[in-house]
Amino acid sequence: MKNELFKRILSSIILLPIVIFFIIKGSFLFNSLILICSIITLYEWQLMSKGKNYNIFGFIYIIASFYIIYLLRNYSDDKYLFFLLILIICISTDIGGYVFGKVFKGPKLTKISPNKTYAGMIGAFLLSIFTATFFLIYYDYYLIDRFEILNIYNFIFIIFISFVSQFGDILISFFKRRSKIKNSGKIIPGHGGLLDRIDGMIFAFPASYLIFKIIN
Repeated sequence: MKNELFKRILSSIILLPIVIFFIIKGSFLFNSLILICSIITLYEWQLMSKGKNYNIFGFIYIIASFYIIYLLRNYSDDKYLFFLLILIICISTDIGGYVFGKVFKGPKLTKISPNKTYAGMIGAFLLSIFTATFFLIYYDYYLIDRFEILNIYNFIFIIFISFVSQFGDILISFFKRRSKIKNSGKIIPGHGGLLDRIDGMIFAFPASYLIFKIIN
């Protein structure tokens, strides 16, 4: 666990600031990042699902998901804050689930993904709530009224996006088990393939975009 966790932390320290910089800058940098990530994800999906009857549906969904991600960030210049909020929820969900699951172990959540536990699920929710709330407090001037940071709507939104992210993680794990592989690739040390790391995001961002369009 320690060796894998060290690789994860080191990879995150190197990659995350670069990704955040591209998101904030937007324009060509962000669009290039999305294009590269979509190509890598499609390639990993092809290797994972080659010859399967759901291959084409995955291709269509991944393309649609990345297009929605593109739309969400490029809706307006100040929407990168909302975009970062979704990213933080997804990353916190992943970290919280991993750490709490490894530390507290306990009953398995599902046979689809044997490493997932109820403790991990709870940890995913708790850490996403904590980090997202901290982010909202820090950027309250841009996002919401100072006295409404902890209102019920924001709480439900964080929980919902964390849930969708966990659902995406489990769903991709299901397809990996169908293909009898552990990881979608080896591009990120300690993490596996790109799809292994954004499996929740490609579901969470479209869900967030849908909510964004409903309330705006």
